[in-house]
Amino acid sequence: MSTPDSNSHVYQAADTQGDVAQQIRDISEVPAIEVITTAAVHLMSAAAVKLGLAAEDNAEELKDLDEARKLITALAGLVTAAAPEIGSQHAGPLRDGLRSLQLAFREESIIPDAPGKGPGEKYTGAVN
Repeated sequence: MSTPDSNSHVYQAADTQGDVAQQIRDISEVPAIEVITTAAVHLMSAAAVKLGLAAEDNAEELKDLDEARKLITALAGLVTAAAPEIGSQHAGPLRDGLRSLQLAFREESIIPDAPGKGPGEKYTGAVN
């Protein structure tokens, strides 16, 4: 004999499939430019937190420059690759935010990277 708890998993799986189908329908209505800029903003926000730039009292505890480097490099690749597709109107602010993060990374680093070797600089060129 089964209990309501043992059957609840089956019910949730079916509901989850419906949720996924709804999410697919929803995302199909979102323009690519919005998906790209949203992804870039998420990368920017995460990088800022990892640089210790969060407005929280524990911002210093959240700092992780290795993680920030990865996020900034991913952001640089995305912005560089997407710029021709999204146009300068959208790419410009993303480039500005990326450059600010790259400069903040340089300021936070104890051992500075050589010019052109900082996070994302293989995509953007040296930042000074």
